[in-house]
Formats: sequence, C-alpha cells, structure tokens
Amino acid sequence: METRRWVNPSQPQTLQIAVFLLYFNAAFTAIFGGLFSVFGLLIIAGCAAAGFGIANEQKWGYGVGVAMAVLPLALVVLSLLGGSGVSIISLMFDVALVALLLHPQSRDYQRIWFK
Repeated sequence: METRRWVNPSQPQTLQIAVFLLYFNAAFTAIFGGLFSVFGLLIIAGCAAAGFGIANEQKWGYGVGVAMAVLPLALVVLSLLGGSGVSIISLMFDVALVALLLHPQSRDYQRIWFK
C-alpha cells in the first residue's frame, strides 16, 4: 500500500528542513497577503506542492522546489538592484532554502531514490 505523507523522516536532514521551509514559505505568503494576487497564489501553490512532492520522493517535487526556491531569491536580488528595501530575514530564508535543496547530500539522495 502506497502512503502519502507531508514529511518524510527517512530523508536526509537537508531535505527535511527544505520541506519545512517550503511549507512555511507557503503559509507566510498566504498570511501576509499572497492570497490577493496571482503571483502570490502561484508561490503558495508551488511551495506547498513542492514540499509535498519532495516528502513523497517525487522528481517533479524536487524540480518545483528548486524553482520555487530560486524564483523568490531572484526577485529579491532584482529588488535590491532596483533600490527598494528588502527584509534581511526574508533574504536569509531564501538563501537557506536554495542551499538546502542544492546541497550535495540532497542532490545525491534525490538522484538515487526519487521516482
């Protein structure tokens, strides 16, 4: 019997933390006004789907997770270049999520075990 799970304790710590950060990113985006814009809804749906896909060891989940980690980071960098203010805490979480997903331990695990 195949089970679906929201978190997977058998995965490496880097992937487990990345799944939590994807869920938190989706939740905080929804709480702080993301429900009222199309872009916010895409981030919420993408982050939640990526977290669920990674927890269930799906290759598409890892791909969506990397995209959902890189996209907000790119937007933060562009806004910094444009001169607008950005929260340093937001930037730290975006960098941490990219680093966790692209860590060699995460990449090796997904290459070997993800379907």
